[in-house]
Amino acid sequence: MDIRAGISRRDSLKAGLMASATALLPGAAQAATSARSGAMPETPVRWIDDAAPPLSLGQTFGVPWPRGVLRAGKPLSVQGADGVALPSQHWTLATWPDGSIKWTAHALPAGTGQPGALKVVQGKSAAPQAPVLVRELADRIEIQVGTLRWSIGRSGNAIIQSAQQGGRTVVGPLTLVASIDSAPEGGTRTPFTGRITSATVEQKGPVRAVVKLTGIHEGEGHEGQGRQILPFTLRLYAHAGGDHLRIVHSFIFDGDPAKDFISGIGLTAAVPMAGATHDRHVRLATADDGLFSEAVRPLTGLRRDPGKAVRAAQIAGKAVPMDAMAPGVAKLLDRIPTWGDFDLTQLSADGFAIAKRTQDGHAWVDSVAGSRSQGLGYIGSPQGGAAIATRYFWQRHPSQISIRDAESDMATLTAWLWSPDAKPMDMRSYRGVLGMEFYDAQNEGLDITYEDYEPGWDAATGVARTSELTLWACAATPSADALAAMAQANAVPPQLMVTPDRIHEAGVFGIWSLPDRSTPMKARIEDQNSNLVDFYVGEVDRRRWYGFWNHGDIMHTYDFDRHVWRYDIGGFAWDNSELSPDLWFWTSVLRTGNAAAFRFAEALTRHTGEVDVYHLGRFKGLGTRHGVQHWSDSSKQPRVSNAMYRRIFYYLTADERAGDLMRDLVTSDLALEHVEIGRKVPGAQRTPLSAGVIDLSFGTMWCSVASAWLTEWERTGDKKWRERLLNGMDSIGRLKYGWLAGSAPYDLKTGRFMGAGDKISISHLNAVFGALEVNAELLDLLDVPRYRTAWLDYCRWFNASPQEWKAKFDQPFGRRNLKEGHSRLTAYVARETGDRELAIRAWKEFLGGDAGLGLSTGDPRVALKGPAYVRPIVEWPDVSTNAASQWGLAAIENLALIPDALADAAN
Repeated sequence: MDIRAGISRRDSLKAGLMASATALLPGAAQAATSARSGAMPETPVRWIDDAAPPLSLGQTFGVPWPRGVLRAGKPLSVQGADGVALPSQHWTLATWPDGSIKWTAHALPAGTGQPGALKVVQGKSAAPQAPVLVRELADRIEIQVGTLRWSIGRSGNAIIQSAQQGGRTVVGPLTLVASIDSAPEGGTRTPFTGRITSATVEQKGPVRAVVKLTGIHEGEGHEGQGRQILPFTLRLYAHAGGDHLRIVHSFIFDGDPAKDFISGIGLTAAVPMAGATHDRHVRLATADDGLFSEAVRPLTGLRRDPGKAVRAAQIAGKAVPMDAMAPGVAKLLDRIPTWGDFDLTQLSADGFAIAKRTQDGHAWVDSVAGSRSQGLGYIGSPQGGAAIATRYFWQRHPSQISIRDAESDMATLTAWLWSPDAKPMDMRSYRGVLGMEFYDAQNEGLDITYEDYEPGWDAATGVARTSELTLWACAATPSADALAAMAQANAVPPQLMVTPDRIHEAGVFGIWSLPDRSTPMKARIEDQNSNLVDFYVGEVDRRRWYGFWNHGDIMHTYDFDRHVWRYDIGGFAWDNSELSPDLWFWTSVLRTGNAAAFRFAEALTRHTGEVDVYHLGRFKGLGTRHGVQHWSDSSKQPRVSNAMYRRIFYYLTADERAGDLMRDLVTSDLALEHVEIGRKVPGAQRTPLSAGVIDLSFGTMWCSVASAWLTEWERTGDKKWRERLLNGMDSIGRLKYGWLAGSAPYDLKTGRFMGAGDKISISHLNAVFGALEVNAELLDLLDVPRYRTAWLDYCRWFNASPQEWKAKFDQPFGRRNLKEGHSRLTAYVARETGDRELAIRAWKEFLGGDAGLGLSTGDPRVALKGPAYVRPIVEWPDVSTNAASQWGLAAIENLALIPDALADAAN
């Protein structure tokens, strides 16, 4: 007898759903098996480009561990394919509630000959041949790597006091420099220099050392005397095997946009110059792996030939053999002009120019021009020199590399993050008031341009930018091949990442699964997700989404009449994380490990966590809604500053700056006491609340801040943040309608919601800024039954039909939107309860495409070119980033939650 004969298809599917109810959320299935056995899971690590790089400047990557598997104190090492341990160090990034380790970070040395395949295993790591050594002295911090010694300042203006190779100084003081103009054109220019206010050693080696410096820029001269502006944070990273420091440079714009126009910001290093001027070499990276290579005093192309050996030595960057120089040239060397100053200026994403001059007071001579420089400059001699490179050099134009006084005893090498040859930075509002002094008119403006404008609320004061650079202390002029490899390693850093299947096995980051093309319908969904990611990655270059403040962000909505994204139309322009594209792209990276998607998401995180968020002032901790400028909309909310959008990048890379940004958000709810988000809602009854109590929505606000508390709890183990989470969850669960109430009065001191919660208020925005994703993790980590019930009720009823709603509730059905994206809420409750009908309903909601993107047949992209377009373009019919982000997240999460119900829904 067939034992299945008495089991209906409904029961079978329900059993399957219930079986999978613990299979795809954190800490379940394979993770639970590993925990029970105590076995360390296999942990393969791969280069995201699928090949070992020619040069790595040092690697840091994160490894997740299933709950209960790894305890503190267990040694870990990184091995190559041959099973031999490599030099490495590791540390803990996060722990599970039971105290077991959730994430570790691992660092590897810099150098060539990197292994192509790696794995993390239990065991002792190998020691580096020349470990990184750190000494903390009263006036400086010294980092020793082999024969190279870096001296880092604790105070004063010298960020780096010197770098010595074998006792010989090859890099003098490195300082932070800036200038501010009093007007956008024709203003007075005031120089500023960075001053250190604190210095902290965060890691001491042996493979990786990290020093964190904070400070502020101080004015110079009569105009700038006594003024302090542009606070900065700087991290310096040293890796074993490297002759360089990685520099992560962050600053906050704290000026007055109407008066302070930044006309230059960068880092400048003094470089001692030794030897004759014809033995001093300049190298500037051009496009791809090209180099502009010249000497301060050129010996090629002269009327008199100095000799083949002389010419060859100078071109190779070696000392000229004077005994081989033609006598007729040797006696006339002083008649050859020396070129002391060089500039490589990248004023747009599509063009750079190199010019040089003999010295100040003389004309510049054009040298060469090209498209996209890799942003590296070198000045030195066979006795040593310095190179500096800026990542995203052309992407974040206007940028510049400058060399000055190369003919003197002390040259300078400057990496300008904002070129002083460009127009000054203009942070003013792009628009006028247009009669919108009061809320009624402002709401009318919102109705026509989708921009929530309010005078004074569109200020850029408080936004930040982080840049990444590399500084090398060279014992001699590197070869052309070496310099090209250095430029490439900085411009497109190699990155290690644990394989997607191993990350998934650890049970981290909530609801996602590995790509599944096992049926035609699943393949269609997977293909569309891949195509959508590829479309946005490609749009960055096609649409030139570049520039110092813009790079990393994407646009919100497309204008099919003009065939452009609506860059100049209010709230339709820059996206600013609206409806969670950050989560969509990073979850896609988790599933595939795709290099292009990884680097796209990385740039997005670097932008949205800095430029779209306020880091000081009255809006500190809040982000800005989408707009023509990243700060132009008056809606300041935690839904944009959301830590959920930074967590995946942080844990995959152990990036300290991203960690700082998330930590800064743990008190961001306090800003809402004086920034009332709902102040403009027409007809709203604004009942005054008592001191310390605010009205807080559950999704766009509480979940956004809760993601910061969750991250801080798992990073530190501090139960203060666990209690904060529990208080919010428990109090929402005690409301009559729970999550369906939408919001409630919130006590900032206790973290608890108050009131009866006896009115239903559903917003289509409440669950689309990471609410499902953070709740999936919270409910796996914390046992709060009443909160679970409240959340499942919300998931069940949001997309319910009016008829079902009316049969259940005596309150109005209300407006709904984003049904396609909310299908994943239906899928979640279906999976949690094993409800077959809900699972099928979820897929029908998704496939119906209501208020979303819809599932295409094949690849819908259309390539267009001709006089109707600025340049050849690609269009995706009916695309918007809201729709794409929510479609992508729903596709990924529905496939993880209810994969077996797809066939029934599609039939």
